[in-house]
Amino acid sequence: MKLGTVRIFVHDLVAAQAFYEDKLALPRVAGGAAFGYCVFEPGHVQLVVELVGPDAPAEDRELVGRFTGVSFTVSDVRALHGALAERGVKFTAPPELQDWGGVLATFLDTSGNELQIVQMPGAPA
Repeated sequence: MKLGTVRIFVHDLVAAQAFYEDKLALPRVAGGAAFGYCVFEPGHVQLVVELVGPDAPAEDRELVGRFTGVSFTVSDVRALHGALAERGVKFTAPPELQDWGGVLATFLDTSGNELQIVQMPGAPA
């Protein structure tokens, strides 16, 4: 078994598409705001950002604006944190060394979804 796709739900797909393409510089490989979803390929897994409209069922609306558990592995969290912050990405805290040896920072997308960048233990700082 191999993980192939992760989905993130948003209220405003136009803003989300710009955020993931322009601020995070993720390559979009399919879809677009007009389709109700965007597919990005930041590595070996596809990231699908999907619209949840205001008239969607309550259980669907609850999927927006929460901790996603999605982490992007990077070689230098502190450098990328600075670069993303300069592009207007909002972080909830600066990069922090974790008990398990990695360094991570949590940021918000345009719908308030929390994602992380993580530098694994042993990676050059």
